[in-house]
Amino acid sequence: MTKIFVRKVTTHVLQEMKLKGEKIAMLTGYDFSMARLLEAAGIDIVLVGDSASNVMAGHTSTLPITLDQMIYHASSVVRAISRALVVVDLPFGTYQGNSKEALHSAIRIMKESGADAVKMEGGKEVLESVDRILSAGIPVMGHLGLTPQSIHKFGTYVVRATEEGEANKLVADSNLLEKAGCFALVLEKIPAKLGAQVALELKIPVIGIGAGGYVDGQVLVLHDMLGITQDFSPRFLRRYHNLSEEIQGSVRAYIKDIKSRDFPNEKEQY
Repeated sequence: MTKIFVRKVTTHVLQEMKLKGEKIAMLTGYDFSMARLLEAAGIDIVLVGDSASNVMAGHTSTLPITLDQMIYHASSVVRAISRALVVVDLPFGTYQGNSKEALHSAIRIMKESGADAVKMEGGKEVLESVDRILSAGIPVMGHLGLTPQSIHKFGTYVVRATEEGEANKLVADSNLLEKAGCFALVLEKIPAKLGAQVALELKIPVIGIGAGGYVDGQVLVLHDMLGITQDFSPRFLRRYHNLSEEIQGSVRAYIKDIKSRDFPNEKEQY
């Protein structure tokens, strides 16, 4: 029997994909079972996002999740993955303003979870932390535009960089992150024209979430695109399923079968 070789997605492979014009597919993942399905479906990147704070723990923002919790989720995902690149968010408070703590946080994620890279929000203001992490040989993915960890600073989740000043800063920060050595960049909730400009200027892959269709790839939160969560409906979200309705329907049928003494039947017992 011929053994099929599955090429591991690496930062170098992502660069090749950009050069060839092949779009990059990225989704969030937080646990072994879901990550195994993502891997089997052929996803390119699994992001262990700090959005776990919302969809897994029920918080109203990404701020409360801890480094230990992120490592737990990342470890669960890594055990399911052989091909996809696994990127882990550095959570709020583990890198801002202290580059030594940033390096310590990134090292813990890499050593304890076995992930491939980390992701950080911010531009010039976190550049020292980016530099220090990269100097240890840890790949870094940047994140600009709407940065959920800064929600209390902005006070809203509206589209970012619509004004010239903020747009110019985003472009400048994008170039700074590329020059520092980031292997890719996420742009969140910005005008499509600006997303296209950044993707054209940068040599590294640019992955959008609400940044238009002219960037190098797309990312969505898994629970949102599967319709497990229903209370979040931004323009950029395409729901590919309505699992919320399907799951509730299955549970109601299960309850009904128990109450009516239909489950378990003769064939379902020993």
